[in-house]
Amino acid sequence: MSPSRPVIRLQLALALVFAAVCAVGAGTGAWGTEGGTVTTAAPRAGGHGDAVRDRWTADYTAQQFAAYSEELDGHYVGVGLWLARSPQGVVTVTRTLPDSPAALARLQAGDRLTAVDGTEVGGRPVTQVVALLRGGAGGQVGSAVTLLLQRGTRDWTVELRRAVLDEDDVRVDHPEAGVTRISMDAFTVGASEQVQAAVHQARLHTAGGGRGILLDLRGNSGGLVAEAVATASVFLDGGPVARYQPAGGGPEQTLTAAAGGDTTTPLVVLVDGGTMSAAELVTGALRDRGRAVVVGQPTFGKGAVQEPQTLTDGVVQEHTVGHYLTPSGVSPEGQGIQPDVALPPSASPQAAEVTALTVLNDLAGENGP
Repeated sequence: MSPSRPVIRLQLALALVFAAVCAVGAGTGAWGTEGGTVTTAAPRAGGHGDAVRDRWTADYTAQQFAAYSEELDGHYVGVGLWLARSPQGVVTVTRTLPDSPAALARLQAGDRLTAVDGTEVGGRPVTQVVALLRGGAGGQVGSAVTLLLQRGTRDWTVELRRAVLDEDDVRVDHPEAGVTRISMDAFTVGASEQVQAAVHQARLHTAGGGRGILLDLRGNSGGLVAEAVATASVFLDGGPVARYQPAGGGPEQTLTAAAGGDTTTPLVVLVDGGTMSAAELVTGALRDRGRAVVVGQPTFGKGAVQEPQTLTDGVVQEHTVGHYLTPSGVSPEGQGIQPDVALPPSASPQAAEVTALTVLNDLAGENGP
């Protein structure tokens, strides 16, 4: 069944001139990699007095926060786990990094993590669990970490040795002839440059009869907003990417795409309930701007922006300093981004991919001769 063509809302690309200077913060929540998920806040008025304590607030030691933030550079010391937390607080493995200590120990998606070095993790923000896995100042290469896990009715303990892990958060392949799939796990430093290079190659393929681009953001736990805006810019020619509202009031600001992006190659964005934070920002921008058809399941629903503050006792606290909206003024907080082509919760990852490719074929046909 072919979906209807998306309504192109070019009126959103108004001549708005705004400046946005980014300050690095860290996002918390129910989805994330072992290295953590970091987001970037736009400037705000009034300093930390405008911060809000909410479900995203989390505390770290200085060592934990430093280790947690390392993944921004694409490498970190850890064991290679991706984790999710259910609304009930259950922490579950969503995947393992190939050839990592966790993968070599045969941990797998669906395993439930109940404790790290004797500390129960149920109900904790995933970023705090990440800090435990990383080990803070003691998390050196070769240091041991003991995990208590459940699989079905089985409980078992495994000791892993931390290693230096290099994670490629952007992967490019061709699931069908003429289709370039760009899979993004997080918006770490340099991710947008990799996307731009992949799109350049895809345009060469499209000129030779290619059909378009599938931007796979399933399970993308977020990342640097500066990288998210730069990624959206690859597919836009200026105009708004997101609107930022400071928690303590003050003027609303708009994050704006750079000029000169690819606005013609057919584009489908594939999302699911693990598409979070900065990934929702990109999804909302490309949907609102009429640039892409979004396929999949509603995204996670995190529109809050966090910033770290060092307290007098040395603890680093993340708290909400604002919220972002899509260009049309919709907040993903608590509700997520709704796909243009919605799939039921029971849809398998393979079925979602087939649907996305079908939609992309339809778009390629509409844009063809």
